[in-house]
Amino acid sequence: MSQQVMECARGKPCMSATILAMSAFVATIAICARPLAADGDYHLVKKLVLGGEGGWDYLICDSDARRLYISRGSHVMVVDADTYAVVGDIPGTDGVHGIALAPEFGRGFTSDGRSNTVTIFDLKSLKVLGTAPTDEGPDAIVYDPASKRVFTLNGRAGTATAIDAETGKPAGSITLGGRPEYAAADGEGHIYNNLEDKSEIIQIDSRKLTVTARWPLAPCESPSGLAIDKEHRRLFAGCHSRVMAIMDADTGKVLATPSIGQGVDANRFDPGTQLAFSSNGDGTLTIVHEDSLEKFAPVASVTTQRGARTMALDLKTHRVFLVTAEFGPAPAHTPEQPHPRPQMVPGTFTLLVFGP
Repeated sequence: MSQQVMECARGKPCMSATILAMSAFVATIAICARPLAADGDYHLVKKLVLGGEGGWDYLICDSDARRLYISRGSHVMVVDADTYAVVGDIPGTDGVHGIALAPEFGRGFTSDGRSNTVTIFDLKSLKVLGTAPTDEGPDAIVYDPASKRVFTLNGRAGTATAIDAETGKPAGSITLGGRPEYAAADGEGHIYNNLEDKSEIIQIDSRKLTVTARWPLAPCESPSGLAIDKEHRRLFAGCHSRVMAIMDADTGKVLATPSIGQGVDANRFDPGTQLAFSSNGDGTLTIVHEDSLEKFAPVASVTTQRGARTMALDLKTHRVFLVTAEFGPAPAHTPEQPHPRPQMVPGTFTLLVFGP
């Protein structure tokens, strides 16, 4: 490869095509046409105090409908993904952790951790349509288009509950053999799930409702977030041992473990830029580029804000949404609460938007 082409591949300005042979010119054009923000150059686009009551956990962006769904403890806040205005609210989601979307059925689903239910709502009107029972402690939730089922990962029960997305009726339960955290679907009939206490990833057959593989994540410990590159069959697990474990989704081989920030709780992958993200509670956003099927290069650690540990990704704009708040001092330690969390300052719930 010529020096000029190599510089172009690193994002430097391209020299005039008149000094290149036609073959080199074509190669240069192909390299320079790589996706937007493939170098991980992310910065704060918008910071907006949304306020309102409740803590938060997972959030998800509907890139086609331009809506951002944010769990708020007892309700789900719905925000316009372009103007960042609050456009709706889904009430009655007691202990909500996550939101899953099934656009082909016009339905959304929330995992309600305190009531052990899934709330089903209409994606257009946001009206609640009903509920479905789960096992104890539903946390993460994911829609699998291959089986047309929604899966909740039930932390206290150590199970996954499958719900028919069209009818809203339970389709079965799977014993996982550990405490589940986040999950990802490959669209081909597999659900992947972190087992936090086992430091494993399991593969689930979404149609047969069976665990088909168990893979160790070492040197990753205590995995939390999980994302998938569906095309290249790669999993990205955020680990509390401050690494991102990158795994082959077919063989379970750990391919790389780049360093990330502390307190990760979410991961996302952008197929348009080949960037993998880790949102960390220490106030950083780690960005890793998938250079090839075997090479993964850390490209940035972006300062966000303390507590911004979960995120959503807009696949159209390539922007990342994070949420956090201001915090007061932590309460005193007690035997019942040896590691008490600091209290959120009322009215300070904040949306952070980062983009290229």
